[in-house]
Amino acid sequence: MRFSHVVAFLHKWIGLIVGIQIVLWISGGVIMSWFPIEDVRGEHNVSEQEPAPLTADRAYLPLEQVLAVHGGGDTGQVTLRPWLDRVVYEVRGEEIVLVDAVTGAALSPVDEANAAAVARADFAGEGDIIFTELLSETNLEYRGPVPVWRFDFSDSEDTHLYVSPDTGRIVARRNATWRLFDFFWMLHIMDYENREDFNHPLLITASITAFVMVFMGIILLFRRLRFRDWRIVFARRTKPKASR
Repeated sequence: MRFSHVVAFLHKWIGLIVGIQIVLWISGGVIMSWFPIEDVRGEHNVSEQEPAPLTADRAYLPLEQVLAVHGGGDTGQVTLRPWLDRVVYEVRGEEIVLVDAVTGAALSPVDEANAAAVARADFAGEGDIIFTELLSETNLEYRGPVPVWRFDFSDSEDTHLYVSPDTGRIVARRNATWRLFDFFWMLHIMDYENREDFNHPLLITASITAFVMVFMGIILLFRRLRFRDWRIVFARRTKPKASR
């Protein structure tokens, strides 16, 4: 079997396999570039909040006392920040603890009522909470630390907000646009489980194979354009003009 026949055979059958993935790469690129990233992240539905001010005239607990009581130790990190209608210390040691900066009361794990208040304060769209759940395992649209509070809103975009019971912060915003984007992102990077790894062997193999397919196509193109065809083309271009 001649070399060109071998290349044509491989190009045809490998193309049937890789061609589908190439179409998915292209369609994924179209979809992911179509939507503004702010809409995908749900930032267009984030409300502008006016948090409780940090004032010098309020008697906040001494930092040393907070670290001694709540286990931050010498290596702990403490952040003083507003949260809902109060000011809190966020203590990060072996665990994350949310502490009322005035009374010293531990606020974490954040209960459902306070977590729902965080979600409502963050959401600027239309609708209200219609479903609440404390997730102990990750799901397709949330793959961060658990447990986590999930709040579903009744808006047209099917918004889900996830609130950390440790920090009382919004840790994820999901909507219909994000789910469509995430689906095509999965197809694009070929990570069908976690949808995060774009350096895995399957993607690398498919990319190399697609490159080889293009290279073989170029070889076939030049092999099928025989020398005499090129000679005719160049002869027409170099043919001298008739003198008058």
